[in-house]
Amino acid sequence: MIPRRRRRLPPPPVPESPAPPAALPSLGHNNGPPLDPEESWRGYVWRRKVKQAWKAPREIALRRLARAEELGMTYREYTLEILERGRYL
Repeated sequence: MIPRRRRRLPPPPVPESPAPPAALPSLGHNNGPPLDPEESWRGYVWRRKVKQAWKAPREIALRRLARAEELGMTYREYTLEILERGRYL
């Protein structure tokens, strides 16, 4: 028996674009509503951790204040340097 050749199908027609490319959702998007960053879980955790990072025990706060005064900085500036860079000046 001689095998039959398969006939190639023509390519599917290209549909007209329903929306401009900027309005199309990105890869992995589930087409849900946009999330407000202030109302999301990540926003809540971020605010909580920022507040927690600025709280220090009394002894540490006094030591930072003394060191900041030696360097001619405010307590807030000195603490911000520690939090941003992870290094003591």
